[in-house]
Amino acid sequence: MSTLYQDLIEANIGKVLENEPLAKHTTMKIGGPAEIFIEPSNSEHLTKAFRIIKKHNVKWRAIGRGSNLLVADQGIEGVVIKLGLGMDDFELNGDTLTVGGGYSIIKLATIISKKGLSGLEFSSGIPGSIGGAVYMNAGAHGADMSKILVKAHILFEDGTLEWLTNEEMKFSYRTSILQEERPGICIGAVLKLQKGEKENIVAVMQKNKDYRRDTQPWNYPCAGSIFRNPLPNYAGQLVEDAGLKGYQIGGAKISEMHGNFIVNAGGATAQDVLDLIDFVKKTIYEKYEVSMETEVEIIGLK
Repeated sequence: MSTLYQDLIEANIGKVLENEPLAKHTTMKIGGPAEIFIEPSNSEHLTKAFRIIKKHNVKWRAIGRGSNLLVADQGIEGVVIKLGLGMDDFELNGDTLTVGGGYSIIKLATIISKKGLSGLEFSSGIPGSIGGAVYMNAGAHGADMSKILVKAHILFEDGTLEWLTNEEMKFSYRTSILQEERPGICIGAVLKLQKGEKENIVAVMQKNKDYRRDTQPWNYPCAGSIFRNPLPNYAGQLVEDAGLKGYQIGGAKISEMHGNFIVNAGGATAQDVLDLIDFVKKTIYEKYEVSMETEVEIIGLK
């Protein structure tokens, strides 16, 4: 791995670190080290780094702002690529927005709302990046990325770059083609917005933000919703009905505000969270015969 590290350093592609604690890069503040951690300074440097990674034939994975993510305590083998600074440009042309995969979706939604453009109101309060939002078809309040995405710029495992249309992304509930069928990194996206009344758009944004503040425990480190809603049921309601709000294993605790959130109440390990997830799954199935599936992405387990 040291040869790979040296090659990446010499390539001058941006930030390159060894054994970087991923707890510093996740909203849950949990996670062991990445053997090599890189934050490319632009899309060209990302492509250059990717060629070096493939040449060394090591495992890799991408992260954005670290929300919706639980990293194992033992960390991640190979290379972790963070889309951040340098991958966060955007260009607005009328009601069409071209944006880098590393751009904060909250920040973008705020900027766009003030320009009287509608379509991103649902994302107010979602602490992720555009790339991650496309990857998992992030959504809330009855809307999601599939409603506004025109096409996505994807870097695939073999190093090829390709634009995929909305249809080719095969979006469904919190899912896209990138998760299993064709693993890749969303490095950019083109979004189609709609012109509207700025005051109305900003008001909806504020309403969504207030709802999240009043119902979700963002004062604690957390990863967002832990479970997918097993429709027609809602995960948070099932957990609350089962009397599990406030239940704690180690430093991991089911939020007393919202049953579908597990918070880091202090010193939580990934194993604490995994044990709590398993406990919830078992309890809900025993009580209601409903199978719970995780929405949070769990990575680094061997």
